[in-house]
Amino acid sequence: MEITTLASSSKGNAYIVTDGAFPLLIEAGIPWKQIRQKLNFQTSSIAGCLISHSHADHSKSWQGVAKAGIDIYTSQGTIDALGMTGHRIKPIEPLCQFQIGNWKILPFPTEHDCDGSMGFLLANQAAEKLLFITDSFYCKYRFSGITHLMIETNHSYEILNQNVEAGLIPQAQKNRLIQSHFSLENVKKFLLANDLSKVKSIHLLHLSEGNSDAEQFKREVQELTGKSVIVAGE
Repeated sequence: MEITTLASSSKGNAYIVTDGAFPLLIEAGIPWKQIRQKLNFQTSSIAGCLISHSHADHSKSWQGVAKAGIDIYTSQGTIDALGMTGHRIKPIEPLCQFQIGNWKILPFPTEHDCDGSMGFLLANQAAEKLLFITDSFYCKYRFSGITHLMIETNHSYEILNQNVEAGLIPQAQKNRLIQSHFSLENVKKFLLANDLSKVKSIHLLHLSEGNSDAEQFKREVQELTGKSVIVAGE
């Protein structure tokens, strides 16, 4: 399994995951032109696109993706929110497994401030499992046999509190973040609650530009898990 970050921030998110035969685009939150450029215009082999939810930093180029002939798999809530139409739009249901090429994919509900937000558990024929969770302030599900993990680590409570006290962000923004995005503290609790025995790599996604510390987050997750930790986009 190969994981490539095209973009990972509040400005836009897009990732390519491949088993060597069926590349998948996860999220389409930057312009389609930029996605094509970052992939050296080699997009015809993309087997499908997964979109977790309707917010623009995850979905803004869905029309370009569909026009390129790539099927988009997302929830009905996301389809309705974005007004998605066309035969390339494939509605999926939470906890109902589906298949793209050799990938078996299980979508599951996440805890975000929009309708139909989802995470994904992807399994390939090499017995590898990728867990993808973004824009969720916690996850109630537990997973076993994960080999790769892509998880939002948006902020820490400590940095948020410091920024509120310094007048850099309003209290209302802090309240929204802690109720809709994964904190470092909740990520660590989630990791401790799951079986990480087979994990090869942990990718930290969607770090807030002003409310995170990439070096600190990487260090703390490495110390907690003993696994290889990559901050997406670095």
